[in-house]
Amino acid sequence: MMDTLVSVFKDNGLVLSFALIGAIMYISYFLSAKLTRGRIHGSAIAIILGLFVAYLGGLNTGGEKGLADIGIFTGIGMMGGGMLRDFAIVSTAFGASFDEIKKAGLGGVISLFLGVIVSFVFGVVIALSFGYTDAVSLTTIGAGTVTYIVGPVTGSAIGASSEVMALSIAAGLVKSVFTMTFTPFVAKYIGLNNPQSALVFGGLLGTTSGVAGGLAATDPKLVPYGALTATFYTGLGCLIVPSLFFVVMKAFFA
Repeated sequence: MMDTLVSVFKDNGLVLSFALIGAIMYISYFLSAKLTRGRIHGSAIAIILGLFVAYLGGLNTGGEKGLADIGIFTGIGMMGGGMLRDFAIVSTAFGASFDEIKKAGLGGVISLFLGVIVSFVFGVVIALSFGYTDAVSLTTIGAGTVTYIVGPVTGSAIGASSEVMALSIAAGLVKSVFTMTFTPFVAKYIGLNNPQSALVFGGLLGTTSGVAGGLAATDPKLVPYGALTATFYTGLGCLIVPSLFFVVMKAFFA
């Protein structure tokens, strides 16, 4: 019986991975509602649980792909791979309209460019402090600090190693989790209580999942406004980081 179940799971790895992610999401939102009363968004808890499960999987097998190293969970590797990542990027782009960004006004546009630049520079400084000195690695890790989508997109475009791309994703995940977790606690101190401030907030931080989760825990009515500029932030990062920013980095770190 057990052998049959294992065989079915292996043959339907992607289906099992969706079921597993769904279960983690359900547990995460349950914990968010019951333990934190929504102050820590379920998405933040889900990311933390996912990283913990991946760590246990890699620790158990001594592998490099986390839970995907275990036979019946190989579908996790496909679900978290480049195929669905690129699908998410394309679907995000199709959901945005340049006519809509006008609603953000000049402040929203400035926040977009300022947010991408500041995040990228911060990531480059962190990478330098850990001993990376080549333009490809610095650009990729800096891109990951922009968002965990911009990181691997940039790394793939400029030929970064898988290890560096993994670091870029990790940097973006840390940013996303911190944004989700701390937004409700700092909202009243930064005036995050109206659509205009939410637009600027989304443009400055840009991590769509982090901004949406943080605003949902603060005031659900602000989510569409923050998500609007955060969506364009990701697109802007994918556009200028592997092109313009990489050229600049090559000039300084040839």
